[in-house]
Amino acid sequence: MNFILIAVITLGTIALVSAIVLYVVSKRFAVEEDPRIGEVLEVLPGANCGGCGFAGCSGMAGALVKGADNGSIDGLNCPVGGPEVMGHVADLLEMTAASVDPLVAVVRCNGTCENRSRVAEYDGVRTCKAMHMSGAGETGCGFGCLGGGDCVEACQFDAIHINPDTMLPEVDEEKCTSCGACVKACPRTIIELRKKGDNNRRIYVQCVNKDKGPVARKACSVACIACSKCLKVCEFDAITIENNLSYIDFEKCTLCSKCVDSCPTGSIVKVNFPVTESISSVKEIKEAIQ
Repeated sequence: MNFILIAVITLGTIALVSAIVLYVVSKRFAVEEDPRIGEVLEVLPGANCGGCGFAGCSGMAGALVKGADNGSIDGLNCPVGGPEVMGHVADLLEMTAASVDPLVAVVRCNGTCENRSRVAEYDGVRTCKAMHMSGAGETGCGFGCLGGGDCVEACQFDAIHINPDTMLPEVDEEKCTSCGACVKACPRTIIELRKKGDNNRRIYVQCVNKDKGPVARKACSVACIACSKCLKVCEFDAITIENNLSYIDFEKCTLCSKCVDSCPTGSIVKVNFPVTESISSVKEIKEAIQ
């Protein structure tokens, strides 16, 4: 009986001393957190998508408070919350939020089953990462979309899906938050964040093939062949050609669409532009109505 009592007293004493030590240590080494971090964190959407460049919303909140203490929060942006959330954060921190052009993810590959013939059969784990590591995939293009859906799995906002007919990912621009998760998930970097543009209109090269013209065209009928025709018609220095591939700088592009009309392979596309009917088409419609 005495043995049990001694054991209980000993263990109780050890527990009490340990609790006192932990309390003293916690007070001695406690890190005081700025209460504004918690307030900003409540305003942020809590997606923890990493689109802001930080691991999560808590990291973004800390950076915003630190930026406010340094006099500026320029360069910090929550793509999911957008201007509305950043406006609330700026008001909370008594700062001015910089205006940021909204972005959207675009798929820079038009290698549909029709445009890009199948030359091999892949029998393995059907993820883009696994297919990319094993070789060129099932087509002759070693740069284009693999159709494994890694981007779909990475998206937290149900904004991207694989079209079963083309086997290419398609982005729902109304749901896309430009968090960049799909960009990071694609092993071939065919997905890019680009400015939404006025009236959601965009022009870009829908190809990432860096092979020389004849080789690229053999692999895909709509591949960029770096013919320079788009470069010659652009009056705004918005187009560059590097590694056998044209690229349009959306900061310089004025959406004149001359490059689209000049491209012989159709690798340059324009999105959300109004459809204009030719005079002959209008006449045909009128005759059909009469």
